[in-house]
Amino acid sequence: MKVMVCLKQVPHQDAKLDISGDETWIKEDNVKFEINSYDTYALEEALQIKDADAETEVVVVSIGPDRVTQALRTALGMGADRAVHINDADADASDTLGAAKVLAAVAKEESPDLVFTGLMADDTNFSALPPMLAELIDVPSATGVLTTELTDGNLRVERELEGGEREVADLPTPALAAVQTGANQVRYASLKGIMQAKKKPVDVKTAVDLGLEGQVGAGAAKVKIDRIYSPPKAEGAEILEGATGDVVNSLLAKIKELGLL
Repeated sequence: MKVMVCLKQVPHQDAKLDISGDETWIKEDNVKFEINSYDTYALEEALQIKDADAETEVVVVSIGPDRVTQALRTALGMGADRAVHINDADADASDTLGAAKVLAAVAKEESPDLVFTGLMADDTNFSALPPMLAELIDVPSATGVLTTELTDGNLRVERELEGGEREVADLPTPALAAVQTGANQVRYASLKGIMQAKKKPVDVKTAVDLGLEGQVGAGAAKVKIDRIYSPPKAEGAEILEGATGDVVNSLLAKIKELGLL
């Protein structure tokens, strides 16, 4: 059994984010980065399969610059067996579809039985990559996954639906599951695991290595960020005071004045 886990390194949830001078992204200087929170649950789900079957291999994959090595080493310290780092400026500048193409190329090389991703990324919140990746590698998929279980060659998942409803589905393997936060209790990297991680292999690849030259990157992107900016500050609010009836009448008058009623 081989499980491929897709990880994204994102700014720390408590990081102070300032917009870059060209207004296309944030200033990354002095920003601490971490593994995307959704992806940690996906990794834990894979590691629990490995705990139950020592023959299982867990491969973590991530796209990004040199700093992504830290995230991959953390995953290796938690128990993953090896890592693939796509360290390529074009791959890193891709839109969601481009990133899915990169991960699909890795998946086609690795031929995993299962692919686990987080439901979404903390920085973009698109939730678009998992279904795209599943389509590109032609496997069944489920999103919002809370539990996974291997049964008779299938991946049985319980997934979260709107309104708190749950759904149980059986996916024939190979399959992809996009895991929801809170699906499990994520483990920490132990000191022993951190020491062992230093000896585990991290395979560095480029878009060219994956046969994607000219197919990914800003030039091939279907979606481009034109501008990131802070909205203009609103004018000061007016506070209505007085008896309840007077406040209600004043509020109604304001609503009518604005043409909202």
